[in-house]
Amino acid sequence: MKTNVSHALDLENMSPKDIVRELDKYIVGQNKAKRTIAVALRNRKRRKMLSPEMRDEVSPKNIIMIGSTGVGKTEIARRIAKLFNAPFIKVEATKYTEVGYVGRDVESMVRDLASTALQSVKAEIKEQNESTIEKRVEDIILDALLPKKVLDGFGNTESKQAEREELRKQLQNGELDDKEIEIDASLIQETGKMEIGIMGGGNMEELQEALSGLGSMLNAGANSGFFGQKQNKKRKMTIKRAYDLLIESESEKIIDPEKARDKAKERVEQMGIIFIDEIDKIAGKEQSNSQDVSREGVQRDILPIVEGTKVSTRCGVIDTTHILFIAAGAFHVSKPSDLIPELQGRFPLRVELEDLKADDFYRILTEPENALLKQYKALLATEDVNLEFDDAAIKRISEFAYQVNSTNENIGARRLHTILETLLEEVSFTADELKGQTIKITSAYVDERLKGTIENQDLSKYIL
Repeated sequence: MKTNVSHALDLENMSPKDIVRELDKYIVGQNKAKRTIAVALRNRKRRKMLSPEMRDEVSPKNIIMIGSTGVGKTEIARRIAKLFNAPFIKVEATKYTEVGYVGRDVESMVRDLASTALQSVKAEIKEQNESTIEKRVEDIILDALLPKKVLDGFGNTESKQAEREELRKQLQNGELDDKEIEIDASLIQETGKMEIGIMGGGNMEELQEALSGLGSMLNAGANSGFFGQKQNKKRKMTIKRAYDLLIESESEKIIDPEKARDKAKERVEQMGIIFIDEIDKIAGKEQSNSQDVSREGVQRDILPIVEGTKVSTRCGVIDTTHILFIAAGAFHVSKPSDLIPELQGRFPLRVELEDLKADDFYRILTEPENALLKQYKALLATEDVNLEFDDAAIKRISEFAYQVNSTNENIGARRLHTILETLLEEVSFTADELKGQTIKITSAYVDERLKGTIENQDLSKYIL
């Protein structure tokens, strides 16, 4: 019945070299970008160690990452989110509109960051109290299976207690998962949306969540007798289902909402990171058409958030002054200097990511812990098919990826996904017929499956 909890790395105690080393496990090359990000993340820790007076004076050095699609900009951001225990969200600049237009307002990125931080804090509290919560839930289920009052009645109490503990072991081992029991409905509350963040104000998404939460609370109140006589309704379900619902309900009870919000607010203000992707799409020299005027309007709306302003969220009023902003864009059509000067000034660090070469594709296929070849091998292994790539085949795939990127639109490492899908289509389609076999992918096999398509420029444009 145990739940698996993923543990983020402790950014507080990691040096820039440690951070780069972790990113190296998943992202090939782009050392300059990794080093810049690592220093920016480490500076969050350094700032916390300063005197209060000096700490207020030190603002984050926001970063713009410049590079073609598929070279690792978003992957660096995604890995930061997975690896480090700091409030983090990724947003796309194109999803926001100038105030007065239909679309998301830019302040919603701060509200989203606050919500992410609050969920993270709650998850930590639940994890810290995991044993207590599980013991409570087990006792509730055991009471339904073997009520405690039976133990106090006639018969051998010691024997009954031993029977209860034996049932506990079976419950922990999952042996009782499919058995049906009746649980008091008041013990199972819909906890996912219990909080009403009206104080966030003005945000339709939060208002909808609040209304949903209100409905759940009214339900829970009715079940618990808050509005009158208690209903004492019973719900019949499997032990597995009851366990999951009770874990959620008991976890929520153990959280002090006010303390959780305060902790989340502090984390957002001191360690929060917002990654703004596709910022080049809102850059462009001011012209008369409404699209360019709207782009500049979005930039001007983003500016106060990056400079430092106060935004109402479900965690209270968040000061954005010390949130770290990392922006990214291909800048094929526009360039960073096309952003309004005030916004440029708030992103003092610029780092350019390099286009990928054939050697980079080879390393991407073989080195990272989540390398594509490892993924395909694992997928086919589920069908008892052993997939083997010889070194020459991997080099040939890398050369094809580089060749297609050079002659068609350069989509970086994403090219490998389409090439491998085309290469392994037949094996994947007939995998159920290849059970127990070893399929060796050689350079000759790669040429046979890909060469004709790649040489046909009209086809490669669409297929690869």
